[in-house]
Amino acid sequence: MHNKFNFFIMKKNILIFGLISGLIVTAMMTASVISCYKTQEFEGNMILGFTVMIIAFAFIFVAIKNYRDKFNEGAVSFGKAFKIGMLITLIASTLYVVAWLIIYYNFFPDFMDKFTAHEIDQIKSKGYSVTETNEKIADLNSMKEMYRNPIVVVLYTYLEIFPVGLIITLISAFFLKRKHKPAGFAPKITG
Repeated sequence: MHNKFNFFIMKKNILIFGLISGLIVTAMMTASVISCYKTQEFEGNMILGFTVMIIAFAFIFVAIKNYRDKFNEGAVSFGKAFKIGMLITLIASTLYVVAWLIIYYNFFPDFMDKFTAHEIDQIKSKGYSVTETNEKIADLNSMKEMYRNPIVVVLYTYLEIFPVGLIITLISAFFLKRKHKPAGFAPKITG
Protein backbone atom coordinates (compact mmCIF):
# COMPACT_ATOMS: atom_id res chain seq x y z
CA MET A 1 0.00 0.00 0.00
CA HIS A 2 2.85 2.40 0.88
CA ASN A 3 4.49 1.88 -2.56
CA LYS A 4 1.25 2.68 -4.41
CA PHE A 5 0.72 5.80 -2.30
CA ASN A 6 4.34 6.83 -2.84
CA PHE A 7 4.01 6.32 -6.63
CA PHE A 8 0.78 8.37 -6.70
CA ILE A 9 2.43 11.19 -4.73
CA MET A 10 5.45 11.16 -7.04
CA LYS A 11 3.22 11.39 -10.14
CA LYS A 12 1.17 14.19 -8.58
CA ASN A 13 4.36 16.03 -7.60
CA ILE A 14 5.74 15.70 -11.14
CA LEU A 15 2.52 16.87 -12.76
CA ILE A 16 2.05 19.90 -10.49
CA PHE A 17 5.63 21.13 -10.77
CA GLY A 18 5.81 20.30 -14.48
CA LEU A 19 2.69 22.37 -15.13
CA ILE A 20 3.97 25.27 -13.01
CA SER A 21 7.30 25.28 -14.89
CA GLY A 22 5.52 24.93 -18.22
CA LEU A 23 3.13 27.77 -17.54
CA ILE A 24 5.98 30.07 -16.50
CA VAL A 25 8.05 29.43 -19.64
CA THR A 26 4.99 29.55 -21.87
CA ALA A 27 3.86 32.91 -20.46
CA MET A 28 7.39 34.27 -20.83
CA MET A 29 7.69 33.06 -24.39
CA THR A 30 4.34 34.56 -25.33
CA ALA A 31 5.29 37.94 -23.84
CA SER A 32 8.72 37.75 -25.47
CA VAL A 33 7.35 37.06 -28.94
CA ILE A 34 4.89 39.94 -28.64
CA SER A 35 7.74 42.19 -27.48
CA CYS A 36 9.91 41.12 -30.42
CA TYR A 37 7.18 42.18 -32.80
CA LYS A 38 6.76 45.57 -31.13
CA THR A 39 10.44 46.44 -30.65
CA GLN A 40 12.22 44.28 -33.25
CA GLU A 41 14.73 43.56 -30.44
CA PHE A 42 15.67 39.88 -30.43
CA GLU A 43 18.89 39.63 -28.40
CA GLY A 44 17.57 41.03 -25.11
CA ASN A 45 14.51 38.84 -25.30
CA MET A 46 16.66 35.74 -25.79
CA ILE A 47 18.68 36.51 -22.66
CA LEU A 48 15.49 37.16 -20.71
CA GLY A 49 14.00 33.96 -22.12
CA PHE A 50 16.84 31.75 -20.91
CA THR A 51 16.82 33.48 -17.52
CA VAL A 52 13.12 32.72 -17.12
CA MET A 53 13.71 29.12 -18.22
CA ILE A 54 16.26 28.72 -15.44
CA ILE A 55 13.85 30.24 -12.91
CA ALA A 56 10.99 28.02 -14.12
CA PHE A 57 13.15 24.90 -14.01
CA ALA A 58 14.23 25.76 -10.47
CA PHE A 59 10.93 24.07 -9.60
CA ILE A 60 12.69 20.79 -10.45
CA PHE A 61 14.84 21.31 -7.36
CA VAL A 62 11.74 22.18 -5.31
CA ALA A 63 9.85 19.12 -6.58
CA ILE A 64 12.65 16.67 -5.84
CA LYS A 65 13.22 18.14 -2.39
CA ASN A 66 9.48 18.14 -1.69
CA TYR A 67 9.18 14.49 -2.70
CA ARG A 68 12.29 13.45 -0.76
CA ASP A 69 11.50 15.30 2.46
CA LYS A 70 7.72 15.05 2.68
CA PHE A 71 6.88 11.74 1.08
CA ASN A 72 9.94 9.52 0.83
CA GLU A 73 11.23 9.48 4.39
CA GLY A 74 14.02 11.95 3.66
CA ALA A 75 15.80 9.83 1.07
CA VAL A 76 15.96 9.79 -2.70
CA SER A 77 18.41 8.13 -5.07
CA PHE A 78 20.11 10.00 -7.87
CA GLY A 79 18.15 7.87 -10.36
CA LYS A 80 14.77 8.64 -8.81
CA ALA A 81 15.61 12.35 -8.53
CA PHE A 82 16.79 12.35 -12.15
CA LYS A 83 13.57 10.64 -13.26
CA ILE A 84 11.45 13.22 -11.42
CA GLY A 85 13.42 16.09 -12.96
CA MET A 86 13.32 14.68 -16.48
CA LEU A 87 9.57 14.11 -16.36
CA ILE A 88 9.04 17.68 -15.13
CA THR A 89 11.33 18.88 -17.93
CA LEU A 90 9.35 16.86 -20.47
CA ILE A 91 6.01 18.28 -19.30
CA ALA A 92 7.26 21.88 -19.22
CA SER A 93 9.07 21.54 -22.56
CA THR A 94 6.03 20.01 -24.23
CA LEU A 95 3.80 22.84 -23.01
CA TYR A 96 6.37 25.30 -24.37
CA VAL A 97 6.53 23.55 -27.75
CA VAL A 98 2.74 23.29 -28.10
CA ALA A 99 2.32 26.96 -27.17
CA TRP A 100 4.96 27.98 -29.72
CA LEU A 101 3.27 25.95 -32.46
CA ILE A 102 -0.06 27.64 -31.72
CA ILE A 103 1.49 31.11 -31.55
CA TYR A 104 3.73 30.67 -34.58
CA TYR A 105 1.24 29.13 -36.97
CA ASN A 106 -1.81 31.15 -35.89
CA PHE A 107 -0.52 34.57 -34.86
CA PHE A 108 3.05 35.17 -36.06
CA PRO A 109 3.65 33.05 -39.17
CA ASP A 110 6.18 35.62 -40.42
CA PHE A 111 8.31 35.39 -37.26
CA MET A 112 11.19 33.64 -39.03
CA ASP A 113 11.14 36.22 -41.83
CA LYS A 114 11.46 39.06 -39.30
CA PHE A 115 14.04 37.20 -37.21
CA THR A 116 16.15 36.34 -40.27
CA ALA A 117 15.99 39.92 -41.60
CA HIS A 118 17.08 41.22 -38.18
CA GLU A 119 19.97 38.75 -38.01
CA ILE A 120 21.09 39.59 -41.56
CA ASP A 121 21.16 43.29 -40.62
CA GLN A 122 23.28 42.38 -37.57
CA ILE A 123 25.68 40.33 -39.71
CA LYS A 124 26.08 43.15 -42.23
CA SER A 125 26.85 45.65 -39.48
CA LYS A 126 29.62 43.53 -37.91
CA GLY A 127 32.23 44.18 -40.58
CA TYR A 128 32.76 40.61 -41.72
CA SER A 129 34.43 39.97 -45.05
CA VAL A 130 32.13 39.55 -48.05
CA THR A 131 32.75 35.80 -48.02
CA GLU A 132 31.99 35.46 -44.28
CA THR A 133 28.91 37.65 -44.63
CA ASN A 134 27.59 35.59 -47.52
CA GLU A 135 28.23 32.32 -45.65
CA LYS A 136 26.43 33.53 -42.52
CA ILE A 137 23.49 34.82 -44.56
CA ALA A 138 23.31 31.52 -46.46
CA ASP A 139 23.25 29.63 -43.14
CA LEU A 140 20.41 31.83 -41.87
CA ASN A 141 18.43 31.40 -45.07
CA SER A 142 18.97 27.65 -44.90
CA MET A 143 17.67 27.59 -41.32
CA LYS A 144 14.66 29.70 -42.36
CA GLU A 145 13.94 27.27 -45.19
CA MET A 146 14.22 24.26 -42.85
CA TYR A 147 11.81 26.00 -40.45
CA ARG A 148 9.04 25.59 -43.03
CA ASN A 149 8.86 21.92 -41.98
CA PRO A 150 6.67 21.53 -38.83
CA ILE A 151 8.82 18.63 -37.59
CA VAL A 152 11.88 20.89 -37.69
CA VAL A 153 9.93 23.59 -35.83
CA VAL A 154 9.09 21.07 -33.09
CA LEU A 155 12.69 19.79 -32.88
CA TYR A 156 14.23 23.29 -32.81
CA THR A 157 11.78 24.37 -30.14
CA TYR A 158 12.54 21.34 -27.96
CA LEU A 159 16.27 21.99 -28.45
CA GLU A 160 15.74 25.53 -27.22
CA ILE A 161 14.32 24.51 -23.84
CA PHE A 162 15.00 20.85 -23.08
CA PRO A 163 18.78 21.15 -22.47
CA VAL A 164 18.17 23.81 -19.81
CA GLY A 165 15.87 21.42 -17.93
CA LEU A 166 18.35 18.57 -18.37
CA ILE A 167 21.19 20.58 -16.82
CA ILE A 168 19.05 21.70 -13.89
CA THR A 169 17.83 18.12 -13.42
CA LEU A 170 21.39 16.81 -13.24
CA ILE A 171 22.43 19.51 -10.76
CA SER A 172 19.32 19.00 -8.61
CA ALA A 173 19.60 15.20 -8.59
CA PHE A 174 23.27 15.41 -7.62
CA PHE A 175 22.71 17.82 -4.73
CA LEU A 176 19.47 16.32 -3.40
CA LYS A 177 20.29 12.61 -3.52
CA ARG A 178 20.30 11.09 -0.08
CA LYS A 179 20.47 7.36 0.55
CA HIS A 180 19.47 7.30 4.19
CA LYS A 181 16.93 9.25 6.08
CA PRO A 182 18.45 11.71 8.55
CA ALA A 183 18.44 10.80 12.25
CA GLY A 184 15.18 11.75 13.87
CA PHE A 185 13.45 12.27 10.51
CA ALA A 186 9.69 12.12 10.65
CA PRO A 187 7.85 12.39 7.31
CA LYS A 188 5.28 15.14 7.05
CA ILE A 189 1.95 13.65 6.05
CA THR A 190 -0.49 16.31 5.03
CA GLY A 191 -3.93 15.59 3.91
